[in-house]
Amino acid sequence: MKRLYVFVFYLCLPALMLAQNAPAPASATVFTLEQCVQYALENSNSIKNSVIDQQIAAAKVKETIGIGLPQIDGNFGINDNTKLQRFFATYTGTGGFLGDLSGVPGIKLGDVVAAPNFFQLPVNSAATVSVSQLIFNGSYLVGLQASNTFKELSVKQAVQTKEQTIEQTTKAFYSALINRERMKLFTNNIARVDSLLRNTTALNKNGFAEEIDVDRIQVSLNNLITERDKFERLQQLSVELLKFQMNYPMEQLLEVKGDLSALNSGVDINGYLKDLDYKNRPDYQVLETNQKLQKLTLKNKYASGMPILSASANLGYGTQSPTIGGLFSTNTAIEDFGTIGPDKWYGQVAFGVNLHIPIFSGLQRTYQVQQEKLNLQKIDNSFKILKSSIDLQIKQSVISYQNSLQALESQKRNMTLAEKVARVTKIKYGQGVGSNLEVVDAESSLKESQINYYSALYDVLVAKVDMDKAFGKLVQNTPSK
Repeated sequence: MKRLYVFVFYLCLPALMLAQNAPAPASATVFTLEQCVQYALENSNSIKNSVIDQQIAAAKVKETIGIGLPQIDGNFGINDNTKLQRFFATYTGTGGFLGDLSGVPGIKLGDVVAAPNFFQLPVNSAATVSVSQLIFNGSYLVGLQASNTFKELSVKQAVQTKEQTIEQTTKAFYSALINRERMKLFTNNIARVDSLLRNTTALNKNGFAEEIDVDRIQVSLNNLITERDKFERLQQLSVELLKFQMNYPMEQLLEVKGDLSALNSGVDINGYLKDLDYKNRPDYQVLETNQKLQKLTLKNKYASGMPILSASANLGYGTQSPTIGGLFSTNTAIEDFGTIGPDKWYGQVAFGVNLHIPIFSGLQRTYQVQQEKLNLQKIDNSFKILKSSIDLQIKQSVISYQNSLQALESQKRNMTLAEKVARVTKIKYGQGVGSNLEVVDAESSLKESQINYYSALYDVLVAKVDMDKAFGKLVQNTPSK
């Protein structure tokens, strides 16, 4: 017998070693609502894009500032004129620069002569540096203001994106959390009906219950198991939706954690109404910034009719030579007018101030100003529309929250009563004074009341999110890091 134990031990040893070395199953990361929201704010691609938009706006501000800084350009070029253009002149006799052409057949006084280019060599080169500086430009000054306002707009839009991310993540979390609680109910209901089925089966074997009673309970149990399996897959889908909203890796496991009673804490609606301020809404802030941009656009149209003052300087060197190699010769040139060397670089310097004064643009600026004024009026009307929309959203969210709270209280009482009815009918049936059909109906009513309760609870939580958004408190109520 001892040898048999030793043989079995060595036979199972590889399997034991394999089980010891096998990787442990991946454990799910548990997230609370605050952790889900914080993770979403740090990893959401929409949030990342809004941060990039802010960086683009900051770069746009620096680009606009660069317009008012000195603009410096350098240029270097070499031209090889294989065939120089001729000079055309009227032959006036020996006194002209053409000299004495009396010995050339066919040329007489007054003829137009195509003379060789005496003033330019075939190869020329120049190296120049030009500098320009804007001194005054009304549009540039307005552009500086507009660029900073554009940066401000990107910040406001980032807050708006943050609000949307918080809203979507919070609602997805509530869905996953409530579905998890409903899964517990399915487990309890299945256990209770399964216990009832075993008891009824035993009664049937002893002749105290009919077979149809067993069949009814078996049908009820089968339906519960089927619904539990379907709902379990829906629960997995709700978690996947939460991962998507958070930008959490889909291949990693995630569990939600939270106290429904704490999440469903009361809200002081009167306090919300007392603290109402349209400027707490991110969409209102975005519209305010767009209004500022529009005013600056109108201001820029006026500034475009103002004078523009700028200064410039041009410095460079140039030379000519019969050949390209001669451009870089180091021979010394004699700089008297008669023998200027073709291998020396000569400098040139020029300074200038330019004043541009717009006088008449065919009334284009007048109509451009008119268009921007009308666009500003549209934004003013948009404020009225937005305020009315916010007022309506507030009323709708408050009424929806109050109605959902009332429905939740009603469903909670119904669930309590359904639990009592199910318990009493089961006791009566066990004592032989109740029918099997009553027990099945009571279980069905209990299941329906539980579903209605958790649906009402989800409605309350979602209504709370909508009300926070309507009052502009969704971002404010988000815990900071």
